[in-house]
Amino acid sequence: MGGFGVTLSRADIGIWLINLPRDTERRQRMESQLSAMGLSWRLFPAIDGRANEADLRLRADAEAYARNMGSPLLPGKLGVYASHLAVWQDFLDSPCKVALILEDDVVFHDDFLTAVETALAHDDAWDLVRFNCIRAKMPVTQAQLGRYRLNAYVGPFTGNATYLIHRDVAARLLPRLWPQTRALDHELNRFFLHDFRQLGLEPWSSHPDDGGVSTITGTGFSDVKKFKWYRRLPHYRLKTGNYFRRFWWLLRRGMLMPRLQSKKG
Repeated sequence: MGGFGVTLSRADIGIWLINLPRDTERRQRMESQLSAMGLSWRLFPAIDGRANEADLRLRADAEAYARNMGSPLLPGKLGVYASHLAVWQDFLDSPCKVALILEDDVVFHDDFLTAVETALAHDDAWDLVRFNCIRAKMPVTQAQLGRYRLNAYVGPFTGNATYLIHRDVAARLLPRLWPQTRALDHELNRFFLHDFRQLGLEPWSSHPDDGGVSTITGTGFSDVKKFKWYRRLPHYRLKTGNYFRRFWWLLRRGMLMPRLQSKKG
């Protein structure tokens, strides 16, 4: 870990909001929250997985996805993967040093700006940092930053609704993430392969809430069709192996038993 020097501020970041143009209610809700916090953002039209399915499947390996995820590759999964990587490219085409990337189903807590400013003040301690999650198992605290814990995770750490990413990290990873063989958060959870520090700032300062209606997985996850257990065996094998791979990567970098540094955030 670095020395946790104050290096960045909100003036150094760009904010991208990913939203399907037809999802006007979501966009209005997000814009209302962002405006209330005094933030400026760039609206990025999400790539519609259904409308662009034929082209997106040319950039994916559906057989590998099914083997890795234990379920078929849905059009919505194609769209969200391509949307995030398109935002990364837009970020790299900008002068911004760091990107704050938001999906359109985020509920911000009262301390969200404090959490972002805390992360930016210690940006040498992370490569990608999330402010909420779908799951975050087996945390290992790397530093105490005021009221927040900067955590690495041995277990699955998924969900891409709100995160900061450094410019050099996006540039290095972007060409490595095609073709698509997993959901994006599962691909990023292979930080041991891509060699970057993926951390979370807890307690979480936001949470995702799609109201049970998702353009990715359908209403109440109705579009998700997991394979029968025996077809999911390769997925279980990879899932188990990744625990050991994450453990070993963190161990080799001294992140499993870090010398905790405490600083007011």
